[in-house]
Amino acid sequence: MRAALLFLGFAAAGMAHAENCSIDIKGDDAMKFDKAEVTVSASCKKITINLAHTGKMPVAAMGHNVVITAADDMQAVATAGMSAGAAANYVPADDKRVIAHTSLVGGGASTSATFAGSLLKAGGNYEFFCSFPGHYALMKGKLVVQ
Repeated sequence: MRAALLFLGFAAAGMAHAENCSIDIKGDDAMKFDKAEVTVSASCKKITINLAHTGKMPVAAMGHNVVITAADDMQAVATAGMSAGAAANYVPADDKRVIAHTSLVGGGASTSATFAGSLLKAGGNYEFFCSFPGHYALMKGKLVVQ
């Protein structure tokens, strides 16, 4: 009986991991995300990014977003985002290198964005970052797809 319960516990834990289709990140006024790595399942039909800005500063001074790109594209997309400006959430319009992004939020606010899971491949090399000017150097992390 104990072995059966133990097996069910491991199976349930495995299923919860297999169905991880949400990325939950917090950003603060010190230009830091609370995570350096996040993991999602390759089987997700849709993936949702949830960003909470836990700071107090307004969006114009310390706005944060989450942008997902292939790791090799991060620098170029962040640079192009500066030219796109605040009205475009510092994300270049119709840029095929951008897999997904949230809107910019200021302190105390939150935002979400949902995208097709098929845009990510298991084992791919992806990063998430904040594209507010100057933030991506500190506010970035690895996105693992399993």
